[in-house]
Amino acid sequence: MSATAVHPARAAGEASRAAAAAKDKDTWLALFADDAVVEDPVGPSHFDPEGKGHRGLDAISRFYDMTIAIADSLEFLIDDSLVCGDENVNIGTIRTAVGGTMIDAEGVFVYRVNGDGKLVSLRAFWEVDRAMKTARPVS
Repeated sequence: MSATAVHPARAAGEASRAAAAAKDKDTWLALFADDAVVEDPVGPSHFDPEGKGHRGLDAISRFYDMTIAIADSLEFLIDDSLVCGDENVNIGTIRTAVGGTMIDAEGVFVYRVNGDGKLVSLRAFWEVDRAMKTARPVS
């Protein structure tokens, strides 16, 4: 890869965040391999009670409908981004507005791609309770 080339995992992560912020479901889903898994957040949550992740495009589509689709807006504030192997790790905050409330989820967001540059894994490490403590009216 040349010095000016964008790492495939970083490119996929950037494209994922852009499509989510634009609320472009079709573009977002097209970034994933057929057998991909989304864990957001990692482990059991109200989005994924068993904590096994959303596996395959149908499950990822349902995840989108219950998370991204209901947001009034999403903003990704990335403080740092690192690439290793076929993965891109981002440290930052996802700022979400829903129903007049703004919430910040600070965390680590990991994107892994296959040889075709398709996302095979999106793992978001953030704490629901910690994020909920940031809830405030949208200004």
